Amino acid sequence: MSLWQCEVQRLILFIKESYTRVHCHVSQLNNLAGYIKTKEIFMAISRDKKNELVAEFTELLTNAKTTAFATYQNISVAQIQVLRAQARENGVVIKIVKNRLVRVVLADIPAYKDIDTSSLNGMLLYAISAEDEVAPAKVLSDFAKTNDALVIAGGLSAEGGLMSADDVKALAALPSKSQLIAEVIAQLLSPVHDVTNALSGNLHALLDGVEAKATS
Repeated sequence: MSLWQCEVQRLILFIKESYTRVHCHVSQLNNLAGYIKTKEIFMAISRDKKNELVAEFTELLTNAKTTAFATYQNISVAQIQVLRAQARENGVVIKIVKNRLVRVVLADIPAYKDIDTSSLNGMLLYAISAEDEVAPAKVLSDFAKTNDALVIAGGLSAEGGLMSADDVKALAALPSKSQLIAEVIAQLLSPVHDVTNALSGNLHALLDGVEAKATS
């Protein structure tokens, strides 16, 4: 084989190798472009979900009578579902929100904008009620009695105050709004029952007297 033929073969080999490398690079670039596009779509969806979560949590806290929060590390998903069900029965909403987003929400609510958020650490869940001041604390306290992994950490009052864990536990010991209403109704009806019983007794006595006269 002549020198010229050798050079031609080397040139053809070089062109083939170069084409292979270029094709490989193009394929890698296409894969990278696809990854970037997927990443952008995922980030857009994440931003939308985050904004939706922030808006929902802002509304809940703005309308809340009281909010209680607790750490829930080592609690299973099934246990959380049980807690949510118990909370719903008492007019309480359970929300799990990252501490960073909670701080963003609190900063945008006038009542909470100056609150000290340094205690918002660890894995926290929030119990919120727009109807009953006691219910959030009572729901978490009752659940914690049989689930040691749930530890009450604090709370937020409607006036914008930060409550300690002891404050929340003390609040949980108070009667709920429904219990107070039931007690008040019972007290109001007590005199009515007494009068009704007295009248019933007098009526029976009167009828006994009339019957005795008639048969004498």
